[in-house]
Parts: sequence; C-alpha cells; structure tokens
Amino acid sequence: MADPDSPEPDVAAVFVTRWYTPAATAAVLQEVTAAWAAAPWPPGLLSLDAYAGVTAETALLYVRAADPDAYARHVSTLPGVARRTAVEYRPHRAIVLDGAPTAGCAVVADFDVDDPPRQEQIVTSVVRALEQTPPEHHRGMLSARFHLSVDGTRVLNLARWTDDAAHEAFLAGATRRATLRATAATPGVRPIGFQRYHLFRSLGPTRIKENQP
Repeated sequence: MADPDSPEPDVAAVFVTRWYTPAATAAVLQEVTAAWAAAPWPPGLLSLDAYAGVTAETALLYVRAADPDAYARHVSTLPGVARRTAVEYRPHRAIVLDGAPTAGCAVVADFDVDDPPRQEQIVTSVVRALEQTPPEHHRGMLSARFHLSVDGTRVLNLARWTDDAAHEAFLAGATRRATLRATAATPGVRPIGFQRYHLFRSLGPTRIKENQP
C-alpha cells in the first residue's frame, strides 16, 4: 500500500468507490481487484487500496491519480462490478500524529456540506480539535487525511490507526467529543457517519501487494 502519510505532490485526485456487500465483501473485493490486476497498469494512476468493512457489509476502493481523466478511461474498460461509479475528491489537508509505518485499520468518516466554504471550515475545525487535545486522548491514531469532493458537497476523512482497539477507545474519549462539538458548531455541515476498514489488497505500478484476511 502506498504510504498515505508521505508527501503526495503528484496526487491530483482521489477516487472512492463503495459497495454494500451483504455476506459477500471478500468476493466483491476479489472480483474488483482481480479485474484491475489483469489489466495493464494505466499511466496517470498511482495506487489502489481495497478495504473490507469491519463492522458492516461494505467494501471500499481508494485510488490515487496524477491524471484525473486517467481513472475514467481505465474503469470504462473493466468488467462487471469494477466499473462502478466513484466519487472524485481533491486531497486537501493531512496531519500526521505518529510516524509508525504500519496501520492495523483505517477509519473513513464522511460529512455532507452545503458548499465549498463549508468543506474547508469543517476540516479546519476537526484538525483544530485534534491538535488541541493531548495525545493520550487519541492514542493509536497515526494520521488523518482530508479530501474535498469536486462537487462541493462532501468531505471525507481517511484516518489510520494502529488497531481496532485504539479506535474503539477513541470513540469513548475526549477527542471524539471535541470533534463532535466542532461539527455541531459548524453551520451547513452534517456528519454522515464513519466505517472502520481493514486493508484487503493493494495494487500499483510495481504490480501486486496483498494483505488478505
């Protein structure tokens, strides 16, 4: 998996696709990643990370692109469920809280917003809440990377954690309450919720790296 906390000057866009997969998460991810692996790696795309939901029947694909148009061109050539439409985001801001190289899980949180100014406001508010609380209140959080949808209606935060237990402890702690207060205090912002994921498989120009359950 490409390190999501390293500098990313080449990343012009991120594409996120989700599937509701009752009782078939692994099968869907296997089909999608096999379709990508079977095709020549497309110029303009940097990496693909496929995730399986931990507590819900969901699957998520996270693709980094240097050329946003390359994604649509490539996906249009793929078969079956791999052609599902993605939401296009622009990388906006990232904070690194711990330099540990390996994450045990990723947590994706989404916000519905009224317009682009609200996108930036909620990111600023959440980052401030994280930075102003003591590290022991969010122990195990490695990083948070914020993305703004190109249509101005969504914000996505991909946070990396050491393991599931650390995230569960965070949910009961002070930093979580601070981020909720920050969201509530920002007009025009509505939290959609979050989902915790485990990495299923990664692909990139150097071909295949797997981390399958």
